[in-house]
Amino acid sequence: MPPPPAKWKGKCELKEACNNKVIGARNLVASGESPADDEGHGTHTASTAAGSAVQGANALGQGWGTASGMAPMAHLAIYKVCGEQGCPDSAILGAIDAAVGDGVDVLSLSLGGDSAPFYEDGIAIGAFGAIKKGVLVSCAAGNNGPTTGSLSNEAPWILTVGASTVDRQMGSTVLLGNKKEMDGQTLFQPKDYPSKMLPLVYAGSSANSSGVYCAPGSLNKLDVKGKMVVCEMGGEIKRLDKGIEVKSNGGAAMILINNVANGFTTLADAHELPASHVSYEAGLAIKAYMNSTSSPTASIMFKGTVIGKQDAPQVASFSSRGPSQASPGIMKPDVIGPGVSTLAAWPVPLENINNASGPIFNMISGTSMACPHLSGIVALVRSAHPDWSPAAIKSAIMTTTHITDEQGLIADMFDMGSGHVNPAGASNPGLIYDIQPDDYVPYLCGLGYTNAQVSTIVQKKVECSSNQSISETQLNYPSFVLQLGSQPLTFTRTVTNVGKANSVYKVEVYAPNGVEVKVEPKEIVFNTLNDKANYSVTFSVKNGTSQRFVQGSLFWVADGYSVKSPFGIIVD
Repeated sequence: MPPPPAKWKGKCELKEACNNKVIGARNLVASGESPADDEGHGTHTASTAAGSAVQGANALGQGWGTASGMAPMAHLAIYKVCGEQGCPDSAILGAIDAAVGDGVDVLSLSLGGDSAPFYEDGIAIGAFGAIKKGVLVSCAAGNNGPTTGSLSNEAPWILTVGASTVDRQMGSTVLLGNKKEMDGQTLFQPKDYPSKMLPLVYAGSSANSSGVYCAPGSLNKLDVKGKMVVCEMGGEIKRLDKGIEVKSNGGAAMILINNVANGFTTLADAHELPASHVSYEAGLAIKAYMNSTSSPTASIMFKGTVIGKQDAPQVASFSSRGPSQASPGIMKPDVIGPGVSTLAAWPVPLENINNASGPIFNMISGTSMACPHLSGIVALVRSAHPDWSPAAIKSAIMTTTHITDEQGLIADMFDMGSGHVNPAGASNPGLIYDIQPDDYVPYLCGLGYTNAQVSTIVQKKVECSSNQSISETQLNYPSFVLQLGSQPLTFTRTVTNVGKANSVYKVEVYAPNGVEVKVEPKEIVFNTLNDKANYSVTFSVKNGTSQRFVQGSLFWVADGYSVKSPFGIIVD
């Protein structure tokens, strides 16, 4: 690693650990205390964003390969903002201000709170200060999915990141006594696990009402010794704690079944006993089998690392969904990226490691894991285009995404935003939708905020009466969300050519049934780089539609480029 850049002004409060990779470490939540990570979340996310390449990386023997952060040659500065009392706004704002002052180029925040007006949202306020200095802030969308409108970090100047699955699983297949097999996942895969069938018991049979979730202390009076125990997701009980409860009562193994909200998303966790996490559909089949016989049995077959699942990427069930509550006319999340069973660095040994030596890795899941994937990609795009604004970088990521899985299936835009990140495309998007910090002022005034509230966000005095307010959909955002009645609605966008000089872009529109979408002009000619051009989009109801919500996309297509803007329409 090269030494820190000349512009770096930060400091390290963890001197024995700082080097040319980790160039800064500060504790903003407890002054004078160490910024060291003793829990794992910060180490995992930091290494995902910018960890150096490590050969032979694995977690409990799974996922073998070379592990690397998204931007392996980037420097890391760590700012600790969470402690025993949570993550106070004062620490978050202090860290953002400190990081920007220290000279960072990208901020990655794998944290967030409930939806709030932007003037009451510490992260939104801090992130606005960052973009004024040219620093884009990438934030986790939250883990409250699949509930509608459950997002965190909704401000349009933030890159809001949802989580997707990948095509890799740590396979563990449940074999039932009726010979049916149910595929699942687990990180802990004991090599000496016997293949014999075990008695199968449903934790919901416990007299304790929380037994179905294998809550701590709930299985004391249920005979689980030497048996395979079926536990259900939920109950506000951590997945690993469910296995601990089974093991502490003598259970030999666990099947963890999803509830309907978790659907098909299964996770490779470092359980403390043999286990398999299976889908809701598989769980129904398992319970039906148990109800069909007086002596149900099952075994688990551990299959190691399995590559090539065709139903990936999928939006993870837990990934928070739109629409935005704070600003419904802005599409959120912005993008999705890998956030399920992510392998990255870990600061402490896992439970099932004996005499660990060398680097330790773990697999965990969440939008916290997706966020640093995008943060690293932001760093790569910024390195390639140091003169681009935060909004330009964000636009490049959003307009170049993939919108289908390996089977060609598409998700709802309020689940996936603009789509799944395409790192290679983001560095060469062709066109960008740029927004300068002052452009957000009329948008904020249009939200109905007072002068004082807008001034709090933009950190300068604002008089909304002297600024022409605009609606949310009038912001030069790379997507559209609108409420459409009997009257047509027209919006204007400005695009900047960052692809090739002397290029011609033609529009392609994929409109839903019952809605007409007209774009003018239908062709844009650019003579030089950095030329700007305007176009207008008119949406109107055509012959009515029975659907309350419809979605589509428009593309500007040129040689080697396809610049996508999704739109979502609520039909009155």
